[in-house]
Amino acid sequence: MDAAQGLLEELPDGVVVVGGDARVQLVNAGAERCTGISRDLLLGRDVRTALPLQDTTGRDWWSMTDPFTGLATRTGHRERLLVLPGDHEVLVTARYVRPARSAPVERVVLQLRDTEARRRLENDHAGLISTVAHELRSPLTSVKGFTSTLLRRWERLTDAQKRLMLETVEADADRVTRLIAELLDISRMDAGRLEVKRQVVDLAGLVRGQVERMVATGQPAERFRVAIASPLPEVWADPDRLEQVVSNLVGNAVRHGAGQIDISVTPDPDGDGVAVVVDDEGEGIPAEHLGVVFTKFWRGSRRGGTGLGLYVVRGLVDAHGGRITVSAAPSGGARFRFTLPASVPDFVQLPGTPLLDRRSGGDRRQLLVELPEGVDQRGAATRTRADAASGTTTDAPEPRR
Repeated sequence: MDAAQGLLEELPDGVVVVGGDARVQLVNAGAERCTGISRDLLLGRDVRTALPLQDTTGRDWWSMTDPFTGLATRTGHRERLLVLPGDHEVLVTARYVRPARSAPVERVVLQLRDTEARRRLENDHAGLISTVAHELRSPLTSVKGFTSTLLRRWERLTDAQKRLMLETVEADADRVTRLIAELLDISRMDAGRLEVKRQVVDLAGLVRGQVERMVATGQPAERFRVAIASPLPEVWADPDRLEQVVSNLVGNAVRHGAGQIDISVTPDPDGDGVAVVVDDEGEGIPAEHLGVVFTKFWRGSRRGGTGLGLYVVRGLVDAHGGRITVSAAPSGGARFRFTLPASVPDFVQLPGTPLLDRRSGGDRRQLLVELPEGVDQRGAATRTRADAASGTTTDAPEPRR
């Protein structure tokens, strides 16, 4: 019993064990913290008076649930928010222990949790709703204003004015689309349902394309310096997701950095993959903020934006099995560096092709799969001597798609 008591004392949640006579038999330190009531005031007392729990409408929880003389088929109650005297909120889960089915309750085990975690989650949700509402209102107001003007004054506007308004509407619509995409990604990441569709990616071309788009929007071409090592390991990744990562990092460097923006793509010296580095010459990120850059709603000292972009970037890199870090650039600005592993997914391995032996760790070797008779290294049918003599061929099995 002493060992069990010791384990209960180490639990972060509160535990209260009540006997069939409704008297408290055991209380751990977590229960004291959650309730603010000393165990000396709980042990041996009737739990209905020692812990007078009420629901949020003020009704007595013990009389409503009646675990000791109520329905004999009940096995407990799911977690719910209850209130102790003094408006002290606590999350309570109950488990009824019976020696046999429909037998009287032998013990009632209560698990108690502080509501701080739930409050933080609710505050996050409230902050997200407020941020999204603010970020959506600005572009939608612009779209509404310009479209209304175009409809009412179309004949009186010049072609240049129409083009300017339509370009502004398009840019604001893209902004709303990006925000909605970020929200969907966050929802998938939090639920553990983010998927990546891997294929061979031209990472060098993707980076150059992003720089070209920045130049097309008005950024001076001389502001960007791109260094691509050759050759690069083959990278299998989701091109759309990877473009989202690069776009966010380069866009951040343009908006919040200054001076030259250096982008390099090289083999990862610490692994067998690829490393992408984005440096700027801005003010950089304070050392005390480096640990929270990739959290939700982080904006540092900057105004505007949702503070969700870097959180999404980290989730996308993690989904690819990579890693992203932030540090100070040699120029004094911010340096974002992410790595992607170079490996071929199992679903693209063909019979008879060299396979990477992942079981051998760092000392990897090539394996050769034995082929069925009549099939060559490319999976195509070969003609046997007998077939050649008879003028027939053997059809290769159709590859799976």
